[in-house]
Amino acid sequence: MSKDVKTPRWGWALTGSGHFVKETLAIIKRVPDLDLFLSSAAEEVLNMYKQDLVLSEGSRIYKDRTASAAPVGNFYYGVYHTLILGPATSNTVAKCVYGISDNLATNVFAQAGKCRVPAIVFACDTAPEMDTEAPKGMVKVYPRRIDLENTEKLKSFEDTTVVETIEEFERAIDARQKWLNGSSS
Repeated sequence: MSKDVKTPRWGWALTGSGHFVKETLAIIKRVPDLDLFLSSAAEEVLNMYKQDLVLSEGSRIYKDRTASAAPVGNFYYGVYHTLILGPATSNTVAKCVYGISDNLATNVFAQAGKCRVPAIVFACDTAPEMDTEAPKGMVKVYPRRIDLENTEKLKSFEDTTVVETIEEFERAIDARQKWLNGSSS
């Protein structure tokens, strides 16, 4: 690792969700000392929504290009103080709940848990009826009971904060930053 790369850092995993993707990208560009983990599905969604990644100086991007999700090894060495996973699709939430780590996003969540790195998860499917932005405009979606149940199960995970709205997401990140600032002084 380069001597000018600050550690510990924020880790942020993007999944294949378009739910509040534009607002999420606005938050991402404000986060310092960030490593962004892009699942293959996340790359597809960014293209579908015609979104460019703008990151703060010193940020790094890891793409889902290896079968073993090699970049997750940094969790073992104290590189990350926090993992943010979001917006998280119902597929990603289900995989996290049941311990399936078969892509970069689910792998970093698993490794964060194994290394006791606190995680903030912005789950997408959180209400029986929701409005969300699709590439061609707003649509109504109806998350399945299993999707809602998995979001509830994830809330019981240790060192994991699950949020359900973009406002809660921002507050959780801000609260973590304040805690980090207080603990490092």
